[in-house]
Amino acid sequence: MENNAFYVALSLLVNLDATLFQIVALSLQVSLLAVLIAAVLGFPLGAAVALWHFPGRGGVIVALNALMGLPPVVAGLTVYLLLSRAGPLGEWGLLFSPSAMVIAQVVLVLPILAALCRQKVEELLGEYREQFMSLGMSRSRMMPTLLWDARFALLTVLLAGFGRASAEVGAVMMVGGNIEGVTRVMTTAIVLETSKGELPLALGLGIVLLTLVMVINAGAYAVAEFTRRRMG
Repeated sequence: MENNAFYVALSLLVNLDATLFQIVALSLQVSLLAVLIAAVLGFPLGAAVALWHFPGRGGVIVALNALMGLPPVVAGLTVYLLLSRAGPLGEWGLLFSPSAMVIAQVVLVLPILAALCRQKVEELLGEYREQFMSLGMSRSRMMPTLLWDARFALLTVLLAGFGRASAEVGAVMMVGGNIEGVTRVMTTAIVLETSKGELPLALGLGIVLLTLVMVINAGAYAVAEFTRRRMG
């Protein structure tokens, strides 16, 4: 039975099954947009925490590090409460839409990008501090320089964030509703199809998701190796 389901899953992939690839396309769209938004917000935040000293800075660093392990269901519940009809953003009507799924993934990924960016920027600041001081550079001018110099390391961070977003199931199911043709992504579809006993589609999506994870890890390894050789 399982072998037959596996062959059917391969057939779905080879024949470019419309349902399967619609789910994959939505998954990539949601995760890529979430990571892009998280990067635009998270990298400057992480760099700012590294560069400026202010009251409560230690608490911000602890919070960012703690939120790197934020349980997805907690993120999903938070976004659900914000976007529900009784919530402060309920009038926007975003609940059970791809936009809500993007928001949930941003909440999960942003602390990872910000915390890891802060660590890298602090390392570079220690190396370049005397040079910056001799040039009389302000902290606001240091930020783009340090972010650019850390670009290869931050690319690895981006890949890690995308991996977290694309593999997420709990939060996106809570705020997206797993609606067929609207908010059904790879992870939620795998859970649903498996619970229904429809293994071919679940296996096909699982193969795509596993391939995506392998590509992400290969990309992160390649970037790390390139950076190591460049620095060496």
